[in-house]
Parts: sequence; structure tokens; C-alpha cells
Amino acid sequence: MTLGSKLAWDDTVLPFQLDASDIRGRVARLDGVLDGILKQHDYPPQVEALVAEMALLTALIGQTVKLRWKLSLQVQSKGAVRMIATDYYAPKTEGEPAQIRAYASFDADRLTDEAPFAQVGEGYFAVLIDQGKGSTPYQGITPLTAESLTYCAEAYFAQSEQLPTRFSLSYGRSSEPGVPEHWRAGGVMLQHMPKASPFVASEAGSENVLTADDLVDGDEGENWRRANILLDTVDDLELIGPVVPPTDLLVRLFHEEGPRVFDAQAVRFGCTCSEDRVRQSLSIYSAADIEKMTTDTGRVTADCQFCSAHYDLDPATVGFEAKEPDCE
Repeated sequence: MTLGSKLAWDDTVLPFQLDASDIRGRVARLDGVLDGILKQHDYPPQVEALVAEMALLTALIGQTVKLRWKLSLQVQSKGAVRMIATDYYAPKTEGEPAQIRAYASFDADRLTDEAPFAQVGEGYFAVLIDQGKGSTPYQGITPLTAESLTYCAEAYFAQSEQLPTRFSLSYGRSSEPGVPEHWRAGGVMLQHMPKASPFVASEAGSENVLTADDLVDGDEGENWRRANILLDTVDDLELIGPVVPPTDLLVRLFHEEGPRVFDAQAVRFGCTCSEDRVRQSLSIYSAADIEKMTTDTGRVTADCQFCSAHYDLDPATVGFEAKEPDCE
């Protein structure tokens, strides 16, 4: 397989539908996107794995948001990894790539040698959708009472959206002959579309958190279980390997379900930070407040947590009492 052919499906999300089962889904492959996200920071391996998982979930979920909308996933916890935040910026126009960014905040001295999710303590998993100016952002949350971030995302869709949802993900550092070591990630998302019963909230499973199995029964339940059994046969190399195109993977997994694919969505690493945005965030502060933020060198500085961009500003030109710089 040549490098050119790999680029045809790397950093893309391919939507599909299983016509025989009333199930829709997406296949995501992240390569340069994930490298772009992680190279901004020197994260320990446990944190890298969590950020990779969140970025992949964000790509799979974000593909459905409308043009110009923004999807954010957040984890807030009392564990060693205090926060993970991701943003998915939908294209402004059809045909443009979406943009993803992510970062994590953690206490290095509290990290352990346990599995990545063990670094996350009590807290919540949140989904936020910003539809733009003039609209009220949507927010839904579910507790971090699961065994992985992926399970938390499934629980969110069952509890908040009443949509049976399943993810199968794989991610890690890839070593290929003649290619520098780099991150690769791949995953499949399944979602059953029929509306759930209005009484389903009283049928929650363990710990009062709904699961996909609580939402479907009869023929719908049989279709859902069959699709999940087929998805269980996927292996890591099929999800992330450079030689299996997403279309071939869908045929291998779901050929009897009548898979039908739609146009793939390209995704890129991207950050929306800028000097203007930094100035806007500081515009609520007075000159006295700005003075307290001024460094010993007489500057106001700010760093973007997503892309590590550094901003160095004249304190006299920021805040609501800012003065225009003298013209020469």
C-alpha cells in the first residue's frame, strides 16, 4: 500500500448506514490529527492515551453536528487527571475539513502505573454543543462511573439522548518500516435510530445509568445485538492498520446488513486561538487588575492550553482601560 493511497482515508470520518438494521454509524481514522494534538505537549503515556481516546470519540461524535457548530467533550475529575477537553469545529462550508483540538490538565505526582482510566477519579463526562451567536449552548453530563471514557460516552447517549450507541476504538504509537514512529487511531461508532419509549427513564440499569440494552427490545433489540456481535469481531489492526480502507472494513463486518456509505468528512488539527481573542478575554479587567497580571519584565503573557501558542502583550494595550499604542 503506497503512502498516497493511505492518505485517502487517514484523518477522515466516514458515515454509513446499515439498511437491514436501522442503524447508522461512522468509521474514523486519525493519523496526522492525533500527532498534531499530542506533539503540542509532553504528556506521560497514561495521559496521552486518555487524550487520544477523547480525540477519537470527538471525531466520531462531531461528524453529525451541523455546519459552523462546535462540539466539545469534557472530563472533570478529582483524580490525577483533573480535566480533558476537546473541541470539534464543524466546517464553515461543505467540502472543508473539520478541525479538532484537545488538551489535558493533570497532577504529575499523583499519576500511577495503573491503566489510563485509573488516573481519572470521581467526576463527570460532559457533551456541549455551541450553535453560534444568538443560541443557547446545549450541555449534557453523565457521571464517571464506568470503566473507560468510551463507556462514559455510551452511557451519555443512553441517558441523555436515549439513543443506543456503541464504540469500538483502538489507538497507540505505530511503527511502520521506513516511517517515523507516530500515533494512529481508529474506531467505529454504531447508533440505533428509532425513538426510545418515553417511560424508559424508569428502566435504568445498574447505578441508575441507562445502557443501550435498556432502550431497545423486540426486532429492534435483535438487530442491535446482531450488529454488536459483528462489531465484536473487529481487531485492532483493522481499526488502525494502514492497509484496510474503511469501506473494506464495513464490508467485512456488516456485508449481510447492507452497509451504505456517504461522503467522508476530512478532519485536521486546528486551534482558534489568536491575539485578538486573548485581548477580548482580558477586556473585562481594569488597569489595576492588569497590573497584577504584569510580569517582572513589564509584559502580560498568555499561553494557549490547546496549541501552546505564546502571546506577549503590552499591559497598557489590554483591559477595558486600554490605551492605543502611540503612532510613530
